[in-house]
Amino acid sequence: MSKSAENPNGSIFMTDDRDTVIRKFKRAVTDSENCIKYDPENKPGVSNLLAIYTTFSGKSMDEAEREFAGKGYGDFKLAVGEVVADKLAPVQAEQKRILDDKEYLRGVLAEGAEKAYRVARKTLSKVYKKIGFFQA
Repeated sequence: MSKSAENPNGSIFMTDDRDTVIRKFKRAVTDSENCIKYDPENKPGVSNLLAIYTTFSGKSMDEAEREFAGKGYGDFKLAVGEVVADKLAPVQAEQKRILDDKEYLRGVLAEGAEKAYRVARKTLSKVYKKIGFFQA
């Protein structure tokens, strides 16, 4: 999965719902061997999915390989999608909570604008002094 790839199914976005996340993982490119093992050189797709799975599940690579030994890619891809969707759920809920709080967002934007104005004003003042412009 790569955010730089042109295929939108190659990336998981914060706004993707659970079904979309799982669907994207189910469509992930693997190979025809149907053996789940970490081998980045010969099995880059499977290795990438294993790396994602271990990162989101907290399991070691050996544990993940043992868990999926003898299982097909369908089961494996579903498990990867589910573990990622489960980990994203609380982050997505917090994102939704923040985006729904319009008053909070207005405050953050106003505070950011004020900080940016102060920094820009200070920089501009230094520039004016250096080039000899009169400041009112």
